[in-house]
Amino acid sequence: MHAGAVRTRLQRGPGRGLGRPLGLALCLWAVSGLAQAQQAPTPLALTVPRVLTQAALQSPKALQAATLAVTRAGQRLVAVGERGTVLWSDNAGQSWQQAQVPVQVTLTAVRFVNASTGWAVGHLGVILKTEDAGQTWALQLDGVQAAHAVAAATRANGDQRVQRVAQRFAEEGPDKPFFDVDFHDAQHGFAVGAYNLAFATVDGGKTWTPALDRLPNAKNLHLYGVRYVGGNVFVVGEQGLLLKSTDAGASFSALASPYKGSLFGLLAARSGTMIAYGLRGHTLRSADLGAHWDDVQTGVPVSISAAVELDGGALALLSQTGDLLLSRDDGRSVTRIAPTGGPVPASGAAAADGQLVLASLRGLRRQTAP
Repeated sequence: MHAGAVRTRLQRGPGRGLGRPLGLALCLWAVSGLAQAQQAPTPLALTVPRVLTQAALQSPKALQAATLAVTRAGQRLVAVGERGTVLWSDNAGQSWQQAQVPVQVTLTAVRFVNASTGWAVGHLGVILKTEDAGQTWALQLDGVQAAHAVAAATRANGDQRVQRVAQRFAEEGPDKPFFDVDFHDAQHGFAVGAYNLAFATVDGGKTWTPALDRLPNAKNLHLYGVRYVGGNVFVVGEQGLLLKSTDAGASFSALASPYKGSLFGLLAARSGTMIAYGLRGHTLRSADLGAHWDDVQTGVPVSISAAVELDGGALALLSQTGDLLLSRDDGRSVTRIAPTGGPVPASGAAAADGQLVLASLRGLRRQTAP
């Protein structure tokens, strides 16, 4: 990926690692904040990293910060990235303003349910919410709170395996990052991350409930993407993991996957079609809510790092080498258009003027949409 094909790995055994390019390659980069001065220990003997208590620095340099995700909030664009940087633009990405953010941890994903209400997630178990289209953000959950919540939720659970996992989760503290978040409406949402990290809310994030035990994920594989499609919730992750909930996230079942490599994200098109994308150019398509998945031939041997639906309905995929792949038939086939040029994109969004805006380790840039 950046500077070659670097991927930061979370070693837990042979061949185990994060694997997701660019954005997820930095999944524990900001955890170095744990080495900074810390506050008094909690009842679980956990310490609160200072980066969870200090606001993101306001600086002109934020405009060139590494950005890992960008999305639309009505006509506005909102992007998130390193050290708590959040940027917003009302002119289709031609210029950007920095938001007020209460933490300094790297943010990995951002999602809006309407033009004003959205959530961002990131390292150290952080979940943030905005109600003014991304200009100011409030902390709803962090890794210390998450560890306490997992411990509390499993004390009465008779399953010893669940209790062991929960105890280890609590003892390890606030180090685990969230990789993605999605909301069905302004109340119901789901966030997923490393080592089966999963939390749900039914009240707009006022409370976040551990959902680790709802997922059939005995290996505690990393969860890279989550999407609501109708009343269903889909999760993708390591080793071809495909999970589906038909009861709004109360329980999940595993889906048969035609690919056993990591899936880094999931695009839910307006048509109802889902596109899962991952390692070595592998792209899977389902038009029947996950009952069947077809392998889409992309013609590229490198990982697909992002996908976005353009305003005209075409689907655009971005590879880790900067290839732009386009589908005009609802994901059944893709055509390589051209390299995007510049830094490798980690995420993309369709701007209000029809252009693509790409997030990368060197900031944000506009790209002519095909």
